[in-house]
Amino acid sequence: MSPELIGVLGLIILLVLIFLRVPVGLALFLVGFLGVSLITRGDVGLAQLSMAAFGTANDYNLSVIPLFILMGMFLSYSGLGKELFSAVNAWFGRFRGGLAIATIGASSIFASISGSSNATTATIARVSIPEMNKYNYKTTFSTAAVAAGGTLGSLIPPSVILIIYGALTNVPIGSLLIGGFVPGLLLTLLFILLVHFQVRLNPSIAPIQAEPVTLKEKMISLKAIWPFLLIFLISIGGIYLGVFTPSEAGGIGAILAFFVTIIMRRLSFKNLIDSLDETLRLTVMIFLIFIGANLFGSFLALSRIPAHLTNAVVSIDVSKYLILALILIVYMFLGMFLEGIAIMTLTLPIVYPIITSLGFDGLWFGIIMVIMINIGVLTPPLGLSVYIISGIVRDVPIEQIFRGVIPAICIMVAFTVLLIVFPEIITFLPSLAK
Repeated sequence: MSPELIGVLGLIILLVLIFLRVPVGLALFLVGFLGVSLITRGDVGLAQLSMAAFGTANDYNLSVIPLFILMGMFLSYSGLGKELFSAVNAWFGRFRGGLAIATIGASSIFASISGSSNATTATIARVSIPEMNKYNYKTTFSTAAVAAGGTLGSLIPPSVILIIYGALTNVPIGSLLIGGFVPGLLLTLLFILLVHFQVRLNPSIAPIQAEPVTLKEKMISLKAIWPFLLIFLISIGGIYLGVFTPSEAGGIGAILAFFVTIIMRRLSFKNLIDSLDETLRLTVMIFLIFIGANLFGSFLALSRIPAHLTNAVVSIDVSKYLILALILIVYMFLGMFLEGIAIMTLTLPIVYPIITSLGFDGLWFGIIMVIMINIGVLTPPLGLSVYIISGIVRDVPIEQIFRGVIPAICIMVAFTVLLIVFPEIITFLPSLAK
């Protein structure tokens, strides 16, 4: 068989394995090793396997991943998410739809530390949905607010998925994290405006909270926000100012999170063990995926499929924006079925060379791609964020949650178009930090 045919068969087998729920790292390992061995020889496949494992584990830049995960775990297991929501609610709860606005605001702040959409969605859902139920918010509206707010975790730094994108494409991780800040902030504001217009059009979906909150109580509530702001400003601000590398910022953020939770008496011995255990599990999973992706990338390079596709796409006499639109539609479609890390490891070895050969900025595309994947995780039949909420709020039919997120999906699509027309929204802040 020709290398190209082996490459095509390898891609098909990989897709089948992933849809059969074989762990992504293992699927990449198997297909990559067998593909390299078939195109070359078995001993070359073994040598490539050892090189991929050592090269990934020895990559200093990847140390940022467990550090930022550990930082998020300390704050997540400390229970500060509940107080964070209460603080934001104290300021906005009196407005019509205020609890939904507080949900989105708390999600954006929690996302800035956890770096994970799934962690943000799960944490905020457990706190905010029971509170909104208490004030008779329509469940379609309340669950949609949580689902929309949860997507901010993959944009607002330190985003784990952006870090992984940088590791897979060699785009500077620090620039990616800074580049996600403005789009994440703007999308937060757009979601809040969406809530405002929804409750203006249909006030019955969000009754006004009855209990007044005094100014003193509002000021006292801010004590739950300062740990998040402190850690964010020092770690991400340090990257922006060039004081820290991303790995150093992750280490400093993890240390700050540890001492803040100790000072606030929120980190029990059990919480400490749980935080370390969860960090270890996630780190091992991600590094196995990286090793598999490295091996799979070598297989694709030997098959020459990325080179052939890049040449074919570049030679097509159509607008590069039409090609970009088709690629983004594919990402949105894949997001309906697959998890974000799986999508990136599967597609970037092929898609990224095409994007750069068309003249698009790799940093800019990373933010756009993440938004499209986020649209997918809100879209049936397998919107992951929606299923997370459904698992927490079992009395709400999943069809209602999917119906409720349609306006948020429309906002995200329109926002993506805006970022394509005005790429400076993403690139201007990283350019200032250089």
